[in-house]
Amino acid sequence: MSATVTTRAEGTAPVRSLTAGNLPKWLWAVVAAGALAVSAALTVALAGGFSLTGWLIISAILYIAGMCAVTWKLQNRRRAVDGLWRNLVWASFLIALIPLVSVLWTVLAQGLPTLLSNPGVLIYDMSTTNGATDIATQQEGAPLSGGFAHGLIGTVMITLLATVISVPIGLMASVYLVEYSRGGWFARTITFFVDVMTGIPSIVAGLFAFAAVQLVITTFLGDGPAQLQMVKMGLSASIALSVLMIPVVVRSTEEMLRVVPNELREASYALGVRKWRTIVKVVLPTSISGIASGVTLAIARVTGETAPILVTAGFIASTNWNPFSQWMTALPVYIYRQLVNPTAPSAADPSQMRAWAAALVLIVIVMLLNLLARIIAKAFAPKKTGR
Repeated sequence: MSATVTTRAEGTAPVRSLTAGNLPKWLWAVVAAGALAVSAALTVALAGGFSLTGWLIISAILYIAGMCAVTWKLQNRRRAVDGLWRNLVWASFLIALIPLVSVLWTVLAQGLPTLLSNPGVLIYDMSTTNGATDIATQQEGAPLSGGFAHGLIGTVMITLLATVISVPIGLMASVYLVEYSRGGWFARTITFFVDVMTGIPSIVAGLFAFAAVQLVITTFLGDGPAQLQMVKMGLSASIALSVLMIPVVVRSTEEMLRVVPNELREASYALGVRKWRTIVKVVLPTSISGIASGVTLAIARVTGETAPILVTAGFIASTNWNPFSQWMTALPVYIYRQLVNPTAPSAADPSQMRAWAAALVLIVIVMLLNLLARIIAKAFAPKKTGR
């Protein structure tokens, strides 16, 4: 079927009704070019010189206002308002990306050269590095010594142990709230404390874990100096991170379980399947994608925590593979110590290089965790059946 052709007046060109009133596809480019040109002139006039930041901000404002005015003139008020809000949404999105892009660019620019020129930082710890080696690196051009292998191992061990503690507790609490509770006082109490735990400062979680582990050790092993020294270990840090992870897992899993249609549960019950088996075989597989995303969000929430780990696990220069004994270093704590307390105060550049490289590796770990969560969600998501 061809488009209807109408004629405004005798001697004028025909207009297709399906495209009548539409703006030309090149109009946005013309408005953008005009906004950039006018903004450049205004920036020079107001600031006394060219400013890239001011130029971009004024250009964005002029472009949004110009598109709104042109649309209002050529079309109508409704489409102009619609375009205005669409452009504001896009502007908000781009503004939200600025901090993320800035952080990624800064970490890549500072950390990637160190990783490429000194890959040994990934496999060495700080046990053989001192102020003299860093002074030699900065003043004499000696190779960069030391690394953050002990922090990388500590981060993986502490986060893995915290995940093992948090996920079962958060998952079972969510299943109870959605599948078993009927809005009683116990369910409301759990919801209240989960909301409270979501907003507690991380240092409070660290102090709680330190006090809890200290209470257990002093109760069963005594309160001597050796026993008190045992409080700081990887397990204590994992408990502190679990306090921060559990509310995130509970909230995200609870929302995903509520999204599962009740028809699926009722169909399973109609076949005589027990409630616990319906939850395991129907409800959880259906919502596994959202649950994996929630767990990943919880892991990302705690991977970069510094204060609770510094309080509960301490800082050492050597590698410790046992989270149940002795102090343990994590990457965030390592980065903090390298920046605040350089190995050689008079030659801080080597410490800063190691810190930036460790920060880049920490970001890569979080990105890999997100990728792993997507792979798990896709692998365990319900398969489509039928034609």
